Amino acid sequence: MSYELLRIIWWLLLGVLLGGFAVMDGFDLGTAALLPVVARSDLERRVVLNTVGPVWEGNQVWLILGAGAIFAAWPMLYAAAFSGFYLAMFLVLATLILRPVGFKFRSKIENATWRSFWDWALVAGGVVPSLVFGVAFGNLFLGVPFGFDSDLRLHMNITLLSLLNPFGLLAGLVSLAMIVLHGASWLNMKTEDAIRARARAVMPLAAIAYIVLFVLAGFWLARMPGFIITSAAAPDGPSNPLLKMVDHSGASWLANYSAHPALWVFPLLAMGGALLATLLRDRPRIAMLCSALVPAMTIATAGAALFPFLLPSSLEPNASLTVWDASSSKLTLAIMLGAVVVFLPIVIAYTAWVYHVLRGPVTAKQIESDSGHAY
Repeated sequence: MSYELLRIIWWLLLGVLLGGFAVMDGFDLGTAALLPVVARSDLERRVVLNTVGPVWEGNQVWLILGAGAIFAAWPMLYAAAFSGFYLAMFLVLATLILRPVGFKFRSKIENATWRSFWDWALVAGGVVPSLVFGVAFGNLFLGVPFGFDSDLRLHMNITLLSLLNPFGLLAGLVSLAMIVLHGASWLNMKTEDAIRARARAVMPLAAIAYIVLFVLAGFWLARMPGFIITSAAAPDGPSNPLLKMVDHSGASWLANYSAHPALWVFPLLAMGGALLATLLRDRPRIAMLCSALVPAMTIATAGAALFPFLLPSSLEPNASLTVWDASSSKLTLAIMLGAVVVFLPIVIAYTAWVYHVLRGPVTAKQIESDSGHAY
């Protein structure tokens, strides 16, 4: 297998892992974000939390897999992204840590103030990561101010406030809207009565917000200067980002879509999934599958627009990281691909089995009868 093909495969695998995280962890982030909207009493809040209580930790396997893939397959991307977005990542991790603490601590004391505090901590653990991940994706299209010296030592000039620019915030709102839709679809499938009714009421609002924001971001991208490689080493050459020339003047980020019209299926599926999830919300399982298309196809849309760039540089465009010059060695990619072929089906299989075992709605009666074990 050629070095070029291995790089393409790992770029696709990175997209699969990020999409898997957005789909699998997205609905429990959305569920947490919707907690004060869909649950009015302590019992209702317990029902909502217990819809994701048995699965949210397993869902985060996809985040670990994605981060691990970046570390091993794209070390330069890992160094630049995790250093440049350090404060943003710290904010995400801090709020994600609130989730296990909130789940465990809120039930320790039967006090309204105590439980309200941890409920809002869980809401923060749903809203903040959803928003920040979107902001980070939005900044990829603007370019990140980093570069390398002749010895490939990284330097950058990034602050948390610099990431909170208008387009980055718009991308963050797109992300938040799709996660809220996904969470509402989950609650529509996993709850009954009043909670389900409130979740169903949220779904069309979230779908409309997502589509409007998504289309607005698309029009903005069409007018935004993109990056284009004007001179580069061979796709199977060494991983040295300084061996190419990049123009960042007038090229549109939608150039790949103009060259390959079939790529438009990704944004169409993303928006179609949002509409179908709303229209079919009386059929909860089908609506849930449709809502899963939204985060998966949104990531596919962004990836197709960025290709072959992984992390463009606004400071030194020639130092931008691409699929062709930011990977590990050919041997490393080949060995890791063998591991993925063995272990990824296992992850998918046990995940499917867990969801099969835990199928069916969570009811207030179940919570009351199992109060010693339920959150």
